[in-house]
Amino acid sequence: MRPSNSRRVRQVVLVVVAAAVLLGVNVPPAWSYIDEWRHEQLINSPDYMRQYGHWDTIDVPEPSRVNAIHAALLSSGKVLLIAGSGNKEDMFATRALKSLLYDPTTGQSRMIPVPDDMFCGGQTTLPDGRLLVAGGTQRYERLDGAVTNAAGTMTVKNEDPNAPMVLPAGTVFVSPTGIRYRADAETALPPATKAGQGRRTQVTASEKPVFVEAIDAGPAAVNENPAQYQIEGLPSDVARNVYGQGQRMTLRKQDYQGTNKAFTFDPVSETWTRVSDMEFHRWYATLTPMSDGRVLTTAGLDGTGEVLNGQTEIFDPRTNAFVERKDLTHYFPTYPAIFETDRAGRMVYTGANAGYGPAERGREPGFWDTDTGTFAPIPGMRDPDLLETAGSAFVGPVNDQRLAVVGGGGIGESPRSTGRIDYLDLRDPAPHFTPGPTLPEGVRYPNLVDLPDDTMLISGGSRDYRGKGGTNNHIAQLLHPDTGQLAPAADPAVGRDYHTEAILLPDGRVLTAGSDPLFDDEQNLVPGTFEQRIEIYSPPYLFQGARPSIADAPPTLARDQTATIPTPDAGHVRSARLIKASTATHVTTTDMRSVALDVGPAANGVSVHVPKNPALTPPGPYMLFLVDDRGVPSVGRMVSVGPGRRALPD
Repeated sequence: MRPSNSRRVRQVVLVVVAAAVLLGVNVPPAWSYIDEWRHEQLINSPDYMRQYGHWDTIDVPEPSRVNAIHAALLSSGKVLLIAGSGNKEDMFATRALKSLLYDPTTGQSRMIPVPDDMFCGGQTTLPDGRLLVAGGTQRYERLDGAVTNAAGTMTVKNEDPNAPMVLPAGTVFVSPTGIRYRADAETALPPATKAGQGRRTQVTASEKPVFVEAIDAGPAAVNENPAQYQIEGLPSDVARNVYGQGQRMTLRKQDYQGTNKAFTFDPVSETWTRVSDMEFHRWYATLTPMSDGRVLTTAGLDGTGEVLNGQTEIFDPRTNAFVERKDLTHYFPTYPAIFETDRAGRMVYTGANAGYGPAERGREPGFWDTDTGTFAPIPGMRDPDLLETAGSAFVGPVNDQRLAVVGGGGIGESPRSTGRIDYLDLRDPAPHFTPGPTLPEGVRYPNLVDLPDDTMLISGGSRDYRGKGGTNNHIAQLLHPDTGQLAPAADPAVGRDYHTEAILLPDGRVLTAGSDPLFDDEQNLVPGTFEQRIEIYSPPYLFQGARPSIADAPPTLARDQTATIPTPDAGHVRSARLIKASTATHVTTTDMRSVALDVGPAANGVSVHVPKNPALTPPGPYMLFLVDDRGVPSVGRMVSVGPGRRALPD
């Protein structure tokens, strides 16, 4: 039976209304889908990638996920991502301490346990290719209201000039009123010093601080007054000379504490080995490689949660030992950005740092002479109160001796940030900071990576402290040192803020990892989730066609010597760069540098000449790149400058 006209009209109206309702509900998502599809088409188009590059997100399989706090490119070409406890106190308590060895060539990975909590230690690569990691977490912080057992600093003293004393972790100190406190770390005391003879003999006790906590909870163990404490279990003749001098024991907030342990990672055997302990406990320490192969070790929170008062030590890879430089002290906030200039022993501190320390002390940039201990301030920095969580690095070849300081924010949980980029020309007769370009947004925690075409990739970060308020910057820029200008790069898909790092890979790409936001929502209500995906950036030069190639390269390049590099593309090679295998954590990368080599003709290839000055090329593993007349680099070859790296298996 055919429907009547009135029924037919009603049916048409219903269809139209239904369609309108459906469109009203679904048009926004549909247009969103179309926009997303168009965006994907755009960023994957050849023209776009040739101009801006491309990001690839790697969703790491569940068994291989780590909270990447530290990253290091090894001489094997693999990347070591170190989590330790990964800013997770439950992992610290169970000693589930992790590191991930990732091969960017094959995509394969392998979990490697770490022997101690290296979370927030310092790291750098040694001349023989080993990775040195020093310090880390001895104890997590306790906030006000969460402290149940009174605690504080115990200064342990040894008045015996004839014998050292080692007190193990767990040693109990007893107050004059009988309250017992337990030490949370080992204390190694050298003998007391003795001067003079006879009645004029003077004995000066050796002393070391250690953090102690009352064995019993509650306010009964609070003691605001200094007191002398006996050490439980010592024989009476020893107890006369070895004792504790307690400071205030309170229920107030307790900061993170550092360890004094140090380890090396061997890229050949892919194993950890403990080396000698540092003289001081350090958490958030900076390790700066020097031209003679030793490592300058500065800053950090000590074993009681206090910022070290300028104590400095140097690691010698020949002895695998740290030695304190008592004549070399300068107060720095934690993770200070310290680099060696082209004059051996002359360090430069850009003012960039990771935070712990008072606002009025140790934050001014300056030159630090490790021979004399003098510190000379450097003027001209814009936004000098916004250097916390700033990035800094040599920009362009280190031969040019130009540094860039990028972004940064206010002290602590300040919401302030800056997009400032300031340059420092170290060869200026009167060095001072000069204004550079400004980033589109203020940024804390920017990742800086020197590329073989001399540009610098600036990526990630957040406008507010730890990405609060959903303020992660999903932007990237390429800084051109020849013009001093910024050019937009492809936008990363993954936000990166606190606990993030980026390093250059031998194939010319850039790996980024980590990010530890305080919250996951703009309203700051949902606790943050650590970002465990890896994202890799392919710069525009990888989309310009065929790349020059290196047929072979010597395993070691000597300073002030010329080497022949076989290549079928010799006629197009215009430059050569050595880029040091770098490490990164907390936006601190003190070992990254690109060295320009003189290039000339040679039979079946090109000749490259390494600069004579060892301060330009601290010994260790580097990537050798040949760059053609289009600015396209070869795949980098791992080589060593100075003492040779350990032979790698075939």
